[in-house]
Amino acid sequence: MKILITSDWYLPAVNGVVTSVKNLRRELEARGHEVRVLTLSQNRHSCRKDGVTCLGSVAAGLIYPGARLRTALAGKWVREIVEWGPDVVHSQCEFSTFFLARRIAEELDIPLVHTYHTVYEDYTHYFSPNVRFGKKAAAVFTRWAASHTDCLIAPTGKVRLLLQGYGVEKPIFVVPSGIDLRRFRDEPDPLRGAVLRASLDIPRERTVLVFVGRLAEEKRVDELLRFRANMGPGGVTLLLVGDGPDRKRLEGVAQSLGLAAPDVVFAGMVPAEQVADWYQLGDLFVSASTSETQGLTYAEALAAGVPVLCRADPCLLGVVRDGENGWQYHSEAEFRQRLEDFLAHPQRREALCRAARETGEEYSAQRFAERVESIYLEQIERGSLRRIPA
Repeated sequence: MKILITSDWYLPAVNGVVTSVKNLRRELEARGHEVRVLTLSQNRHSCRKDGVTCLGSVAAGLIYPGARLRTALAGKWVREIVEWGPDVVHSQCEFSTFFLARRIAEELDIPLVHTYHTVYEDYTHYFSPNVRFGKKAAAVFTRWAASHTDCLIAPTGKVRLLLQGYGVEKPIFVVPSGIDLRRFRDEPDPLRGAVLRASLDIPRERTVLVFVGRLAEEKRVDELLRFRANMGPGGVTLLLVGDGPDRKRLEGVAQSLGLAAPDVVFAGMVPAEQVADWYQLGDLFVSASTSETQGLTYAEALAAGVPVLCRADPCLLGVVRDGENGWQYHSEAEFRQRLEDFLAHPQRREALCRAARETGEEYSAQRFAERVESIYLEQIERGSLRRIPA
């Protein structure tokens, strides 16, 4: 097949959408398909290289941190893609590139498959001063976008239920996004871990709770900082790996709570190829977010052999199994209890780590691509049957 993937975000940007698209493209090409990507440039200039067409754009951070809006005329670039003749279009975002995906699919009379990555009602603080209005607007917008597709892919059952609650009537397939397990299969390197700890001035005897992800308001990192402050000094380090629009405020929150290194460490962004080492610095992966559509960082932590301790959320149903590969908590008291149980029974850690790795294997990029490929084929067949004269 010839497959066009459209996304407002792509390399060198770093987020869950980019990770999903990158892994999907690689694995589809490994299965013999020809894949091109239509995305937005990081500046006003358009270009095409190595199967990726980038359209000139400008920053639109007032809408959402990191967001961009297309400014360049797309006619020439769209015409090249139409002449290439994709068999299916798979859109990954609902804004600039979605309109082009829809245009290309309609002109060629081919299926438009769409993955719904973002629960916009959890991001109302970026675009609406009124939460109730923001959630209603998110539902109306989502329903409109879905109406222009042939089917949708939801990363979890939580998202499918949300879409159905919005009144989306198109077929919805649940397909968890895959991760590149090759980066996470190696056992932790004790020397590498010791060097990283030393570079962060984290004492060897410390228990490390690691969070990996964007430092943004919806991730609720404040909760983790508050939990850590209530533990008192010593014993545990909260390691925050990543960057984002909320970092400066969170550093201020930590200071106001009396937290400083090594009780809390802001590590900043790390190279993608080294992220497994940073996960493995943690004894437990922690998260307070309830805004995830899937939460690739949970899957990555598990694949790296790190048990998780995270705020309970429907997207984790069947993923985080209490007492087997980690725990979900509902309150600070439960968070503390689970942590204390973990620390009190070090002999259970090997079993937890082994179960975590086994869970991570369920999210291989290869399996992800196989399931998406089957959806493409089904939609192409449906389109062919629809065009047969009665």
